[in-house]
Amino acid sequence: MARQIKENVFFLSARDWNNRLFDALIPLPDGTSYNAYLVKGSDKTVLIDTVEPKMANVLFDQLKNEKKIDYIISLHAEQDHSGAIPMVLEKYPNAKVITSTKGKDLIIEHLSIPEEKIITVEDGEELSLGNKTLKFIHYPWVHWPETMLAYLKEDKILITCDFFGSHLATTDMYVTDECKTYESAKRYYAEIMMPYRKLIQKNFSKLDEYDIDIIAPSHGPMYDKPQFIVNAYKDWLSDTVKNIVVIPYISMHGSVEKMVQYLVHCLEQKGVKAYLFDLTVTDIGQLAITLVDAATIVIATPTVIGEPHPMVTYATIIANLLKPKAKFISVIASYAWGGKAIEKIAQLTPNIKAELIDPILVKGHPQKSDFEAIEKLANKIYEKHSENNLKN
Repeated sequence: MARQIKENVFFLSARDWNNRLFDALIPLPDGTSYNAYLVKGSDKTVLIDTVEPKMANVLFDQLKNEKKIDYIISLHAEQDHSGAIPMVLEKYPNAKVITSTKGKDLIIEHLSIPEEKIITVEDGEELSLGNKTLKFIHYPWVHWPETMLAYLKEDKILITCDFFGSHLATTDMYVTDECKTYESAKRYYAEIMMPYRKLIQKNFSKLDEYDIDIIAPSHGPMYDKPQFIVNAYKDWLSDTVKNIVVIPYISMHGSVEKMVQYLVHCLEQKGVKAYLFDLTVTDIGQLAITLVDAATIVIATPTVIGEPHPMVTYATIIANLLKPKAKFISVIASYAWGGKAIEKIAQLTPNIKAELIDPILVKGHPQKSDFEAIEKLANKIYEKHSENNLKN
């Protein structure tokens, strides 16, 4: 059922408890939810965003007593939020769709909504509902170009769509478990917001002028203590990295495994925190979370037909797409008879603007000299981190 947030403002959530993969790419260990918001002013009623189409029945069950909706506001045109708009228009044929200027074409292209049904709003434009007022804030690239936020002025609610969201199915309307929500929100940021970190960082000060009691995202619970998630985002968006090394790897015959374990040992001895990810079993989202803060990335791979192992290639491509703020990068590669694994890894990481620390290439089983080279790599990482005053 719809749950009241403030007078005539309602939280409509469709929880997808069993979904374990989003966009056929992103692991969902805790499911997710699709949140819409109903605002009933003295003159007009608006529905802000909808839900994933497969869960439209849950949305309509929460709207069953609503005889009229005047506007459907699309803050973001991706289908998990906009996909049920055509169905809502069937139920409320007199409603108009409100979106950003850039959102109009996307709504038409993705949902085949007639142009005459769409109203566009500019950055800062307001919509009067009678005794309630919505102000629209254009906030592009979180994570599509057309995204905007809506601020309900009288109730001090910032409705943010994907921004500040968390893939988390829960019966909580507001955050109760901050540790759990922090990890889910960080995973969500890492997987879809981090590539646009600089653009989001640039626009973040737009929120300073608003007095916010509640942040209401489209995934996960709402925040009735908004500074919790605002402070988290300030940290994630900053240029600050921590005394952390992330090591994604594959080991086919044990050589790479021995080398990365020794690297972790050497780093540990020097007080550098290391995270080791065996890509045969790793949740790629957990790797993404760790990349948010890492100062150094060391990619370790065997050579397969002259190339890096395909699973290492995949993880490297993902990391490159996410554009982490790491300051340093290196490669450990093993080979049997030839290949250019190190060169290939370098070609796959043009978006990672990090200093390259001398890579290590080992033929066959690692020897004493190879372990000495790994120890030198650990020393170099420690020195670089120390020079930058990095802390865990």
